[in-house]
Amino acid sequence: MKLVFAGTPEVAVPALDALIASGRHEVAAVVTRPDAPAGRGRRLVASPVAQRAEEAGIEVLKPARPRDEDFLARLREIAPDCCPVVAYGALLPKVALDVPARGWVNLHFSLLPAWRGAAPVQHALMAGDQVTGASTFLIEEGLDSGPVYGVVTEDVRPTDTSGDLLTRLAFAGAGLLAATMDGIEDGTLQAVPQPVEGVTLAPKIRVEDAHVDFAAPALRVDRVVRGCTPAPGAWTVFRGERLKLIQAVPLPDRTDLAPGELSVGKNNVYAGTGSYAVELVWVQPQGKKPMKAADWARGVRIAPGERLGA
Repeated sequence: MKLVFAGTPEVAVPALDALIASGRHEVAAVVTRPDAPAGRGRRLVASPVAQRAEEAGIEVLKPARPRDEDFLARLREIAPDCCPVVAYGALLPKVALDVPARGWVNLHFSLLPAWRGAAPVQHALMAGDQVTGASTFLIEEGLDSGPVYGVVTEDVRPTDTSGDLLTRLAFAGAGLLAATMDGIEDGTLQAVPQPVEGVTLAPKIRVEDAHVDFAAPALRVDRVVRGCTPAPGAWTVFRGERLKLIQAVPLPDRTDLAPGELSVGKNNVYAGTGSYAVELVWVQPQGKKPMKAADWARGVRIAPGERLGA
């Protein structure tokens, strides 16, 4: 088939690579979000998908909005059979959805109908899911509600951050998307409607969602920290300034600390929660680089009884 691939961030690159490498389909063009400011200089930088497409000599389309007439005209001119999508980052209007004969097929990082929305991996971790995965489905006008072509599953490991899990799903999902394109072309794959039961939503994680409440149980603290790492970053407040929490390990055997209360050992920092303590392993003070929590504690000289979140 002739394909137009839509995607933007680094997590979409393995899928683009898999389609290019398959040799079975022609990736005629790539659709991605416009260049965005990045780095200290805030200079405009092309998306990871755009950079990879340019390296491969593939035409890159960067519409400000996917309903722009210039973009739609070029899409119709290319006349793709199918448009695979991975984390493109913009809603596709019906006028665009109607262009490819076999539709737009999205690779979504959850086992649909669970976690429909922008942040499925983060929500799966924060909810304590033990198994997740990726799904390919035919895009329709509803939110991630279209019929499903295929799935792959992935166990959630006890120390997974959303970054860890998303990286594994990106590569597993790349193979699934390539296989889905093959099955659509040869007619061996039919999309199956999603069940009406089991629908959960995964909206974008806001900064306030990443705030760690140390009155919550230790398992909740752990899930928020892992689910919000690397982005947007779990955080609390210490001495009136924001402190980012990068790793916090639950310690069921330690129950002597009040919620948020800090205890500092020679090479360890502990914080109380609503159940038992967690060990703070990595933190990032406001305006500074990530550091070991023990180094941070030595620098700020924590006094007995001081708490996080105060």
